[in-house]
Amino acid sequence: MKEKITGSEALMRALQAEGVKTIFGYPGGTIMPVYDALYDYTRGEKKCFDHILVRHEQGATHAAEGYARVSGDVGVALVTSGPGATNTLTGVADAMMDSTPMVVIAGQVPISALGTDFFQEVDLVGAAQPISKWSYQIRHAGDIAWAVSRAFYIARSGRPGPVVLDFPKNAQTEEVEWELCKVDFVRSYVAYPKLNHAKVSEAAELINNAKRPLALVGQGVELGNAQEELKAFLEKADIPAGRTMLGLSALPSNHPLNVGMLGMHGNYAVNLKEQECDVLIAIGMRFSDRVTGNLKTYAKQAKVIHLDIDKSEIDKNVKTDVAVVADCKESLPAITALLHEADHHEWRNSFKALDEKERTKVIEPAIHPAQGPLLMGEVVNAVAEQAPKGTVLVTDVGQNQLFATRYFKYEQKRSICTSGGLGTMGYGMPAAIGATFATDRTVCCFMGDGGFQMCIEELGTIMEQQSPVKMILMNNNYLGNVRQWQDMFWQRRKSFTRMHNPCYELIARGYGIPYEAVTERKDLAAAIHRMLTTEGPFILECAIKEDDDVLPMTPPGMNVDDMMLEV
Repeated sequence: MKEKITGSEALMRALQAEGVKTIFGYPGGTIMPVYDALYDYTRGEKKCFDHILVRHEQGATHAAEGYARVSGDVGVALVTSGPGATNTLTGVADAMMDSTPMVVIAGQVPISALGTDFFQEVDLVGAAQPISKWSYQIRHAGDIAWAVSRAFYIARSGRPGPVVLDFPKNAQTEEVEWELCKVDFVRSYVAYPKLNHAKVSEAAELINNAKRPLALVGQGVELGNAQEELKAFLEKADIPAGRTMLGLSALPSNHPLNVGMLGMHGNYAVNLKEQECDVLIAIGMRFSDRVTGNLKTYAKQAKVIHLDIDKSEIDKNVKTDVAVVADCKESLPAITALLHEADHHEWRNSFKALDEKERTKVIEPAIHPAQGPLLMGEVVNAVAEQAPKGTVLVTDVGQNQLFATRYFKYEQKRSICTSGGLGTMGYGMPAAIGATFATDRTVCCFMGDGGFQMCIEELGTIMEQQSPVKMILMNNNYLGNVRQWQDMFWQRRKSFTRMHNPCYELIARGYGIPYEAVTERKDLAAAIHRMLTTEGPFILECAIKEDDDVLPMTPPGMNVDDMMLEV
C-alpha cells in the first residue's frame, strides 16, 4: 500500500525531486498549509530547502529571476492568493520577456469557493496565461506530482520561461497516495527542434562566401550553455561579434572578436557596421526594437542568418535568408564543422576608426572626466577596475542600467542580470539578493534613486539574510532616463521627473547595513575598496551630475546609423 500524505507534503517532495534548493516567498492565508509543511523541510533531518522571506511578492519573483539567471536553475517563488498572487505578475511578465526559467506557486481559495468572490480570490490562471509559458490550477492533491514535474519541465526546457501554478487550499490539505511523477514530454510542445542539416549547410555556405560577416550574440547562447561553441565558431571564421545587453557575458569583454554592445545605447562601430556587413548572423537573439531601430532600413544590404531555438522568432521582425531552428549548443558546432578557416582582418580593422571616435568623444569624457560632479560612467568604471574576477553585475532599470552595462567588464558566463524586455524598475535589489544565493561570486548591484526606492523594502531581506549585495546607488535626484528624453525630445519640459529623496544614510542605519557616501572624485576609489572588502552587504551612495546623459544614442524610431555621439 502506498504512503498517504497531504497535498502540501506532496508539494515538498515534488520540489525536492526537481532539485530545488532555494525558495523565495511570503506566507498568507491560502498557502498556510504549504508553509506548515515547509517548516520541517527547512530544518532538522528533513532539511533540503532554504526559504528566503522577502518583503513583497514582486521581490520574490525578481529574486527568483536573479537566482535563475546566475545559477542556470529554475527560480521558485511561493506566495498566497489575491494580492499576493497578483503582486507576482510583473515578475512573471519580466521572466517571460527575458526567457527566465521560474515557477511561481500561489495559494488559492478552495475549489468549492471559486466564483463566489471569496476573500482574496482572483483568477490567477486567467491573469497569468498571456504572460507565462504555462499556467495551471492544481484542483486536487492527486494532480500535484504531475503538475509540478510538468511545470519544471516546461520552465527549464527549450526557450525557458515562467510557469504559474495556482494551488487551491483543498488540494493542499487533501490526502493522496504519494507516487513520484517525471514529465519529460508534452504533446504539441517541441522543446528542442530537430536540427535541419540542409539549413546548416546553407548557413555555412553564406558565411564561407562572406567578405564582411558580423555576428549578433544574444542571451540564447547563455541559456544554451554554448559559450565555448560560440568562441569556436567565431574564431574559425574570424567573425567580429556584437552582443545584446542580455548576451554581454556570453563572450568575454577582452575577447579579440568582441566589438561591443548592440542597441540604442550600445557601441558606435558595431551599430554602424550592421549597415555595412554582407552577412548578418543572429545567434539566440530576437531582433528587439532597441537593437534594430527603424526596421524599414535595418541591414537591408545583408544576407541574414538566424539561429534560434524558438521558431516564432524567425521572420517576426527581420526577414531571414537562412533560419536554423535548434538549440545553439547543437547548431553552432554543426555550422562550425563546415566553415573554412578565414581571415577578415581588413573588415575587423575597419571598426577601429569608429571605435576611436567613440572613445574620444564619449568614453574618455565619461570615465575620466577632468572636473565637475561625479558621472555614472566613471563610477561604474571605477567599480569594474576593483571588482574581483568573475563579479556578477546586477542593475536596476534606467540610466544606471545603460551606463553599468556599457562600462562594466565581463570575464565569465552568467555575469549579467538585468531586466531587458520589460524594463522593470525595482528589479535590481531583489534580483541581486537572488544572485547571492546562486553563487559565491561578488555581486555588484547598480541602482538609480528611482529604482532603489521601488523595492526599498527588500533591504529588510538583505538585513535578515545578510545577503552580501554591494549596492551602488547612483543618485542624481532625477528619474534620469526619462529626464534625458524630456531634454532631448520634449523641449526640456521636465514633467515630474525630479525626485525629492530621503536620507539614505538614515535608511541604511535603520537596516543595519554599512553605508558610505561619495561626493568628491578623490574619495571614490577608496570608498569602493571599503565596500568590496566589507563582509556582507554595503550601500555606496554616489552623488551624480544631474544632467548626465547616456551616449551614444540612436533616437527612437530612427535608423541604426543615425546614432548620435553628442547631444
